[in-house]
Amino acid sequence: MALKLSENALRVLERRYLKKDQNGKVVETPEEMFRRVARAIAEADKKYNKSKDEINRVAEDFYRVMTNLEFVPNSPCLMNAGRDLGQLSACFTLPINDSMDSIFETLKSTAMIHKSGGGTGFSFSRLRPKNSVVKTTGGVASGPVSFMKVYDAATEAVKQGGTRRGANMGILRVDHPDILEFITCKENNDQINNFNISVAITDKFMEKLQNQEDYELIDPHSHEVVSLINTKEVFDLIVKQAHKNGEPGVIFIDNINKENPTPKLGEVESTNPCGEQPLLPYESCDLGSINLDRIFKQGSGGYAVDWDKLKEVTRLAVHFLDNVIDINKYPIPAIEKATKLTRKIGLGVMGWASLLIRLNIAYNSEEAVNLAEKIMSFILQEANKESQRLAKEKGVFPSFKDSIYDKKEGGLKMRNATLTTIAPTGTISIIAGPCSSGIEPLYAIVYYRNVMDNDKLVEVDPLFESIAKERGFYSRQLMEKIAEEGSLKNIEGIPEDIKSVFVTAHDISPEWHVRMQAAFQKYTHNAVSKTINFPHAAKLEDVRKAYLLAYELNCKGITIYRDGSRQEQVLNIARKDTKEEKKKEAFIKEVAPRPRPEVIIGTTTKVATGCGNLYVTINVDEQGKPFELFTQMGKAGGCAASQLEAIGRLVSLGFRSGLEVKSIIEQLRNIRCPSPSWEKGQRIFSCADAIARVVEKRLVNSLINSVVSEATSLAMKHSNTDEVTLDNILDSHSRGDIVGVCPDCGGTLRHEEGCQKCQACGYSKC
Repeated sequence: MALKLSENALRVLERRYLKKDQNGKVVETPEEMFRRVARAIAEADKKYNKSKDEINRVAEDFYRVMTNLEFVPNSPCLMNAGRDLGQLSACFTLPINDSMDSIFETLKSTAMIHKSGGGTGFSFSRLRPKNSVVKTTGGVASGPVSFMKVYDAATEAVKQGGTRRGANMGILRVDHPDILEFITCKENNDQINNFNISVAITDKFMEKLQNQEDYELIDPHSHEVVSLINTKEVFDLIVKQAHKNGEPGVIFIDNINKENPTPKLGEVESTNPCGEQPLLPYESCDLGSINLDRIFKQGSGGYAVDWDKLKEVTRLAVHFLDNVIDINKYPIPAIEKATKLTRKIGLGVMGWASLLIRLNIAYNSEEAVNLAEKIMSFILQEANKESQRLAKEKGVFPSFKDSIYDKKEGGLKMRNATLTTIAPTGTISIIAGPCSSGIEPLYAIVYYRNVMDNDKLVEVDPLFESIAKERGFYSRQLMEKIAEEGSLKNIEGIPEDIKSVFVTAHDISPEWHVRMQAAFQKYTHNAVSKTINFPHAAKLEDVRKAYLLAYELNCKGITIYRDGSRQEQVLNIARKDTKEEKKKEAFIKEVAPRPRPEVIIGTTTKVATGCGNLYVTINVDEQGKPFELFTQMGKAGGCAASQLEAIGRLVSLGFRSGLEVKSIIEQLRNIRCPSPSWEKGQRIFSCADAIARVVEKRLVNSLINSVVSEATSLAMKHSNTDEVTLDNILDSHSRGDIVGVCPDCGGTLRHEEGCQKCQACGYSKC
């Protein structure tokens, strides 16, 4: 059967996944990509004395489930399997101990992971609090938040494998003395933007919260009680900040460690960037998702779950993900050692909302919650059986002794310490689609996609379009009205039974969001990535109830997002009262271009273009921030010269207004003209492309060198976290993304599974 992919899937694959030659031309078809991945992963069986015929059969099975879009592995696997980079894991956690050596050694490892295409999670809970005295030097510590800023700047400097952007999770225990500073560290969305942050809440805290009692803040270095603080005060602040902009999230750290499969190896302190993968230090995890929207069959009474197919796909997926561990090329040796010690995998699902619609079940219903438990328990059951089969063939995971499986009667021989995870499926759900992301409800049934000349193309959920045409209420005008409304709830002319099934994220109360997450968590070894959506008008008390319900229902964490909350920093300037006018003035002042200093320095780079030699001058101000860009083609006048001057002025305006340099590069990169050229083995497509390459070379690629240099210098000078000046390291490289606008296509970014995702072009950022 020929592989059938949507237009969006093809666009995403061509942009980020398929092989390209040195000129940027795609030289691989989607079928060839899946064949490359299937063969590479099946080759792992060679290590276990499998015959060539057996390996070929396994490769064909892997290829079949992927091209049927029944199972899709995480993005690094699709991008890198069978290629030189060979880094196939999506998520890693790294330890940070209370010394300069540890902090900057971990920073180095972080850069290597981001370069290879992975995301990282850290607990900063071991770092001594801000302003505590360092006895060895007589100085004072700068605290966890200060070092988060250093990590954030380093992440900004390293492009994630050229295809995936760096992402981090920063976690701090609720009993750390700096907890209040941590909770508010992302209040203004103008720094630490390469981090998601979560508070690690303990059972002890939650118990004391019931009576609004005080609890102890403990110095992690001295282990002494520093002070007492009221549980309600801290919890109220978490709720307030989450209501304001979705940060911080919460992880229930004791709940996570109750299900730690290898407690003798240590406690879990941190998770990956989206919180669904709790890991021990240096562990990584390879992820993949079953597309539930392909696991159905037609019966006499309509659609039903195809349990036989789900069994087959689950077992193949477990075999696939286990093989990934053996062929993966790990960024550093410590990660390979820790990963192979426990052999954790994370099999999840996507297309859940799409399947419910096929089955004519409302997302916000008891029937849906019960089916969620039934499907996930079935997947876990079959995954367990396959892991036991693999253990007989290939051996148990090396740290099996003293694990929770070893303690069970007779010893439950397992190949993998964990098997299931509900992870974000940002781009792979587009590849496998059209299908819904993860276990999220539909975000929109009909939406606009901007095309050339600002025309609007109406995109309609295929299931809704099919039913609308079949039942005779489809029209272009109606689809446009739905796109404007964002929901079917208040639209006339649509049958009520259709409205009840085609519900969107904001039609569903937060309670149902939490209950759905809890239903899947019940049969998930690791954790569940899920956004609890709130309408813009939601109150603080609504957020509080969701957090408490998540704890009550044994979730391992919770992330909430109130509609429009992150855009408020920009959009609320339209209000007219005095307070808002002050905000408006502050906003205008913030984005006004910086004045030119008296003295400025820069570099000039010569690039050979198809139109002649182009000279690009980039000047930086006294703080090292990019300030202006000039171009010279060698002869004055003419259309080309005027266009170059216009580009230079606009880029300069962007620099001076604080726009992210990478966004400017992305807008200019690969613009083509009729006269391309070659420059030092690189294809230069146009003058705009040449300018982008010079900006990248001078301002981005050189930045990581300065980060490493400064970090190394500090590490050599100090052996403890004693420098307050670390607060200022690389502050000049912080950025302020405007959430809601896709940097690739200008479309709308939506919050799904803790990520920002563009339905139009497939861009995603977690």
